[in-house]
Amino acid sequence: AQGYRRWRALAQPAFASLAAVCAQSVADAERLRLLGARSVDVTGNLKFDATPDRTQVAAGAAWRKTLGRPVILLASTREGEESMLLAPRRSDSPVLIVVVPRHQRRFDEVAALSDSRRSRQMPAATDRVHLGDSMGEMAFYYGACDVAIIGGSFAPLGGQNLIEALATGAPVIVGPHMYNFAEATELALRAGAAIQVTDAAAAMSTALELLANDAKRQRMGEAGRDLCNAHRGATARHLATCRRLLRV
Repeated sequence: AQGYRRWRALAQPAFASLAAVCAQSVADAERLRLLGARSVDVTGNLKFDATPDRTQVAAGAAWRKTLGRPVILLASTREGEESMLLAPRRSDSPVLIVVVPRHQRRFDEVAALSDSRRSRQMPAATDRVHLGDSMGEMAFYYGACDVAIIGGSFAPLGGQNLIEALATGAPVIVGPHMYNFAEATELALRAGAAIQVTDAAAAMSTALELLANDAKRQRMGEAGRDLCNAHRGATARHLATCRRLLRV
């Protein structure tokens, strides 16, 4: 909306000409009306309707059981974040840190920070960092982890989608920069499904604290699943808007 406001003279007639606009939240709807939209429906976030692949989640849980040690997932990391998040790790810790970069083109770059990679082998008992260099398997990684740290939120990049992690029941930690997912983050924080920290060092220390607190991890996981279930229905509301316009 901020970008559109800079071009208000063009944006207002464009928005006013639309038969309907679907907004994720009441706040978004109000901003869209200020930009000139006349018919605005609050339909919710479609990402809450996406169901994680149960087969992948189960496979991840089985992988974690075979591994036999705690797993911290660095999910959808962006440039520079891996070095920030891995810097505080202890070489004598039994914890395995699984790093899944957001972009495939960075797999080889991040491999230089890793002891092993999924495309080649299971991590050895002495490995501390494992590269998740596969595409379309985020449900597997969320199913495999004990705690998920969401990337894109430690560099000022706006964060990455945390909803899939919540839906799988992973306790979630986010950094200070989640402005692209502000509403979902706020909902998760209020529900007790996520923790927001100020920097990468705090993220890792918080993750280690959660590993030592089974009950809190379970509460956070249940809160995340409950939150996602409570906010489903955006697809049906979008379709209802379309049917109204098409008179079907």
